[in-house]
Amino acid sequence: MERLHYDIPSHGPARRRDPVLVGVTASGNCEILVEPADAPDTCRVSVNTSAIGFGEIWQAVLGDFGRRHAAGGLAIEINDVGATPAVVSLRLDQAIEAWEEDHA
Repeated sequence: MERLHYDIPSHGPARRRDPVLVGVTASGNCEILVEPADAPDTCRVSVNTSAIGFGEIWQAVLGDFGRRHAAGGLAIEINDVGATPAVVSLRLDQAIEAWEEDHA
C-alpha cells in the first residue's frame, strides 16, 4: 500500500459544507471522499493505493482535475484499488459534481 499527498493549485468554493462520498472500494475502482479544507486556492489530495510506483501518473490525473474544476478549498481522499487513470478521472468528476449538486 502506498500513500501519496498532493497540493493541486485550483480556485474554487471556500464555503463550509457537508462531506460527499462517491465510488466503491472494489477491484479496478476507487472511493473518493470530498470535504472542505482551509486553503481556498489549493485542493489537498491524499491517495491510498494498492498500485505502487505510479506517483507521476497520479500527479498528471490530479493536475488535470485541478485545471478543469474549481476544487480550491477542498480536501479529497482517494482509496484506490487498482483503478485506471480514466476511472479515477471519472470518479473525480462524479465527486465534484455531487459536491456541487448537494451544495448548490
